[in-house]
Amino acid sequence: MGNKLELTWYGKEEPLKIEPRLLIENVKLSYGCDNDGITDNMLIHGDNLLALRALEKEYTGKIKCIYIDPPFNTGQAFEHYDDKMEMSIWLDLMRSRLQIMHSLLSAEGTLFVHIDDAYLPYLTILMDEIFGRINRMYLITFKQGAATGHKAINPGCVTTTNFILIYAKDKNLWKPNKVYTKRGRDDRYGKFITNIDASYKDWNIITLTEAFADYIKEDISTTRKIIKQNPMLLEQFVIENAKSVIRTARPDIKSVGKDIQDKIVESKEKPNDILYLQRENRPDMYFINGERILFYSNKLKNIDGEWVSAEPLTTLWDDILSNNLHNEGGVSFPKGKKPEHLIKRIFEIATQPGDIILDSFLGSGTTIAVAHKMGRKFIGIEMGEQAYSHCKVRLDLLIKGKDASGITKSVNWQGGGGYHFYELAPSLIVNDIFGEKVINPEYNADMLAATVALHEGFTYQPDESIFWKQSKGNEDSFLYVTTKHITGAYIDSIRDMMADNEYLIIACRSYDRGIEKAYKNIAVKKIPQMLLSKCEFGRDNYDLNIIHPLEYDEEDCDE
Repeated sequence: MGNKLELTWYGKEEPLKIEPRLLIENVKLSYGCDNDGITDNMLIHGDNLLALRALEKEYTGKIKCIYIDPPFNTGQAFEHYDDKMEMSIWLDLMRSRLQIMHSLLSAEGTLFVHIDDAYLPYLTILMDEIFGRINRMYLITFKQGAATGHKAINPGCVTTTNFILIYAKDKNLWKPNKVYTKRGRDDRYGKFITNIDASYKDWNIITLTEAFADYIKEDISTTRKIIKQNPMLLEQFVIENAKSVIRTARPDIKSVGKDIQDKIVESKEKPNDILYLQRENRPDMYFINGERILFYSNKLKNIDGEWVSAEPLTTLWDDILSNNLHNEGGVSFPKGKKPEHLIKRIFEIATQPGDIILDSFLGSGTTIAVAHKMGRKFIGIEMGEQAYSHCKVRLDLLIKGKDASGITKSVNWQGGGGYHFYELAPSLIVNDIFGEKVINPEYNADMLAATVALHEGFTYQPDESIFWKQSKGNEDSFLYVTTKHITGAYIDSIRDMMADNEYLIIACRSYDRGIEKAYKNIAVKKIPQMLLSKCEFGRDNYDLNIIHPLEYDEEDCDE
């Protein structure tokens, strides 16, 4: 038995070998790029596991925030996603994705995974294994519905929530932002200082109801009826006069400093006086009758340009409604669309303007739409047709300034920006008519060289003057890919151009026998044979939404 806690399943010991693919821009679908085509924003159509693999070379350690909403294995069938899947396949394919996401995240980065209660325990253990349990930061409970409709008919509990798992790449480097949420009026603040601008010694304190009655010019009895009928009137009065609205609280005298203890004792001895304690580098304090005076103004925060009663964000998110989303973003995505305000909150926790965010289960495009409106750079991946029908349409509308929904008003979005649209290149190696493994005829010379460089861990960066310095590894190593037959004379001519400390790999279709051993600093390899064992070729779909999963005996799977 192993000495670590982990989740096991059928096929776990046979990790997937994902083919690295090129991302090829479809310039006809790219939109809003400036004259130089300079933008970091990417919308990618294709299998998201292959797309994640394609991003590794350039984006490892660069993504600040990843949010994903993978298909939940609920056994329900939706228009865009067939969600019925066998557990082991789901875990296997999720692990492969999460491992790449872990490598893509920056050291300070954060991963948010949206999941339901059925798969939460499995996913948690899986992510603990990949990210480390110590880097599991929070479990958010998200209220996405109410106990109404057909759900409320069945006996037992009605499911109205799902969950968001939050993991840091490195807890020691993780620096989340302080986020506040709007809350209703705190009715413990029931007193009012009528002359707040006077000296604290002369403050006159009455009840909040009396202050509001004086404001609306009504008697107390009528004022109480008005408050009961329309509590928002009192709440607005409190916000507008927050510096005068107070409550008192008895401090725990054992847990405060001596200066505060002394002031509390003095205040008890002078119960009718208001005492003041000035403190260096910390808020000043006021006391009456042994209790501290707390001001409502300290509870107000500016949220989306509005001063409101607020409290620090908790792990229960019950204030973001998931209803009336059908028109958000200008696209319809029944039962699959997440509120823009939910994604906004996630970015507020873990990002700053200019950070790169990633969503590899893009759906209707909510994540990248919110990222763009909030001034973040984005990479969005969608394997389905909604990459064209939803994600692109949604982005184009907001770039044109024609999307007034979601968070548009709260972030004052006016339009602008752009993105590049990419497709995945086809598999590098295919079978010919005789069943032999050959280089895909759709590949031109540049595509072939760039793809082989990906496989070999080189960066495709052709030298302007030296043809064989086509791709670069470390400082002195190079890769040269050609469809030519390599002869001894040809390799001799290249060796004459090389410095003694340089190393070269030549990948070619064929070569003269024996020349692969001619020089210690030149390796000659034949394609596609050099690549066949590296990964799985010819597979274009690692879809989590598998309709017909593999069949095997139940006893073979230890979940």
